[in-house]
Amino acid sequence: MWSRHELSRRLVMPLALIAVVTVVDVLAPPDVHLGPFLVAAPAITASFAGPRTTALVGATAVLAQVTVAVARTSLTDLNHTLQILALILICVLATLFAYGRERRERQLVQLRSVAQAAQEVVLRPLPRRIGPLRLASVYLAAEAEAQIGGDLYATARTTQGTRVLIGDVRGKGLEAVGEAARLLGAFRAAAHRQPELPALMAFLEDAVSSDLDTPGDWTDGTEGLEGFTTAVVLDIPDHGTAVSVINCGHPPPLLWADGKVRELEVRRPAPPLGLTRHVANPFALEEFTLADGDILLLYTDGVIEARDSKGNFYPLTERLTAWSGHGPEALLRHLCHDLLTHAGQNLGDDAALVAIERVGPGEP
Repeated sequence: MWSRHELSRRLVMPLALIAVVTVVDVLAPPDVHLGPFLVAAPAITASFAGPRTTALVGATAVLAQVTVAVARTSLTDLNHTLQILALILICVLATLFAYGRERRERQLVQLRSVAQAAQEVVLRPLPRRIGPLRLASVYLAAEAEAQIGGDLYATARTTQGTRVLIGDVRGKGLEAVGEAARLLGAFRAAAHRQPELPALMAFLEDAVSSDLDTPGDWTDGTEGLEGFTTAVVLDIPDHGTAVSVINCGHPPPLLWADGKVRELEVRRPAPPLGLTRHVANPFALEEFTLADGDILLLYTDGVIEARDSKGNFYPLTERLTAWSGHGPEALLRHLCHDLLTHAGQNLGDDAALVAIERVGPGEP
């Protein structure tokens, strides 16, 4: 929908076209007829304005054609009569087109509002501060009109600290959104109730795999492999520097400390959620150190699989090492701008990033 100022600015071209064609047609030799060019005015208007404005411009064009007919011969002249009738028909069709376009635009606005509301319910924005942690998060949709997909993240407070989840559901579309919503709901329900991280992961596994036994039409031999989700869950206590991590087939978090970056690569990664029920004792807990001022970066594979025009993947570790700013929000602003520039503003897959910084006791 255009503002009144923008609409008025855009109407200059069709109205100027009507004026120029009318003046030139009146002054042209008898064997030259420019009246057919007037159909361009309502056609152009229908591409950006509503039906009322299109009809008004069409009526102005018809009036201009009548003026030309009277000035050159008469309204009963067969040539001018046919031009006027053809122009009226075109104006009616352009008005109907404008009505249909405006109706589709209203529906699109409603769908965007619903998608935005769904995003806020399913993928809630992370708080900027939880206990001794500062957080920042961002979701980059691969499709321009999309608001949410299969990438997900969430946090939950426990009596001892904060738990953070980031994941990526296999697949796209509404099915991926449903799987993401199921996993997020399970995490929010159980993260503060399960004292041990492996027990929490087992609960999430049950939530993800609960509908995998539902019979369906499988023709490509992929039954049992359709519903998995890669995920990383971290348990960050309020006191101390230890961070417990369980990685289920997800890209490893990156730790930025004093300008140096290293991967938090676990020795025994678990299979993705939805597949771990086939493995005995899959959830191995490993600990890393997160000191005051260090920043943890969690991300989905849409970040590291983004390609530039030459097909090169985005070098996340290299770009993070070169960063010299301060704070998680500044880091994500830098990475988002750099990532979109690298990919030419066109990501091949949805991407999510979460930055976590442990702040000292003296910082606000």
